[in-house]
Amino acid sequence: MKILVTGGCGYVGSALVPSLIKNGHEVTVVDAQWFGVNLEPNKLLKIDKLHLSEIEESNLIGIDCVIHLANIANDPSVDLNPVLSWEVNTLHTTQLLELCKKVKIKKFIYASSGSVYGVKDENNVTEELSLVPISAYNKTKMVAERVCLSYKEHFNVYCIRPATVCGLSPRMRFDVVVNMFVLQAFTNNQITVLGGDQVRPNIHIEDMVRVYQHFLIKNNIQSGCYNAGFENLKVSEIAEKVAKIFGCEIVFKDSNDPRSYRQDSKKLLDTGFVPFSNVSNAIEEVHNALKDRKIFDRPDAHTVEWMKENNFDRTINSGT
Repeated sequence: MKILVTGGCGYVGSALVPSLIKNGHEVTVVDAQWFGVNLEPNKLLKIDKLHLSEIEESNLIGIDCVIHLANIANDPSVDLNPVLSWEVNTLHTTQLLELCKKVKIKKFIYASSGSVYGVKDENNVTEELSLVPISAYNKTKMVAERVCLSYKEHFNVYCIRPATVCGLSPRMRFDVVVNMFVLQAFTNNQITVLGGDQVRPNIHIEDMVRVYQHFLIKNNIQSGCYNAGFENLKVSEIAEKVAKIFGCEIVFKDSNDPRSYRQDSKKLLDTGFVPFSNVSNAIEEVHNALKDRKIFDRPDAHTVEWMKENNFDRTINSGT
């Protein structure tokens, strides 16, 4: 299959693309390369350094499926420049969908966010619940979802709502909670937790990769939105899992963000998907990689700081 992956040089994309190639797919990556390129050369891989707004019909000729990962991700990044974020996350997504319609692709897989629900009291946050996004980032993803689904008459559309991803990637991130706690424990022998009672859904990056491939190869799944998160844990519980490995201290501080998010992914599981990994696996893997000096704490592993330092928040660009 010929696949175009937008944002293929990002945290998830850098893990997804090698897996797609390993399975024999021809992959074209379109990425603005804000965080560099960590993909190994391969005869089945083509990398185009393009902003989302620069994608043309010619880039999609012969493509069977688009996996759309590129966006300005998470609340702090979007808050740097909300106008830019609306352009990238919604306007440019709409433009991409129009091109996909013209070339008659077969599938469009969109990386949305589990945060589109906002704060819910229900323990089982399913796809049937209303969306009440409470931040600019959440709102851009909700609107983009609705635009994507408006094209389901032309091709299969899957809006995946990932939990917070954790684990190893060639383009490492240390600003997601599990990875951040492991880095703190490794570097300082101490974890700082703001609040602690907030609940966060989590997904191992290997399972995140497998979710996208699941929708890629399965042909009997209806278009729609699908949660992808398998462990709803308190932030304090994540810290305790990390501290158990490192034997380090946990310092609790007050938080001005008491919000909790949960996910129920039964709809995804009912399609036949089976998760293989978990938060504990991710903690051990990141810990071992740091210990063996296979990964390092680099400036570009912290999205917001890197965007500020390089003025990406003031550039018309496509984030990954």
